[in-house]
Amino acid sequence: MLKLVKAMHRSGIKFMAGTDSSVPFVFPGFSLHDELELFVASGFTPFEALQTATRNPAEFLGLIKDLGTLEKGKLADLVILESNPLEDIRNTRKIFGVVINGRYLPKESLQTMLDEAEMKVKKSDQ
Repeated sequence: MLKLVKAMHRSGIKFMAGTDSSVPFVFPGFSLHDELELFVASGFTPFEALQTATRNPAEFLGLIKDLGTLEKGKLADLVILESNPLEDIRNTRKIFGVVINGRYLPKESLQTMLDEAEMKVKKSDQ
């Protein structure tokens, strides 16, 4: 599949991340990091891989004037990272905080949310 994606990318086809989110054992958010790493393994630059989850979907949906890039006047939720993903795409996993709907969530709050979700899943399994 990596060779196929590489050939398609070289021919100018644009990709959007997350298009397989309904596949079993693919977890939106978590699996995105894996997908970005696979794009880079297929020959994308880290910048191009990031565009599959930001700019490219906004362009496809005709919303690029409002979404998809970080610019004054645009709507934006964003992830603040501890290290530069352009140097190593795996740095997308090093999340420092998130801004969503104008609200800042530090790493500790995100971890609390994950812990609570895990507890709920464990309770539902009992």
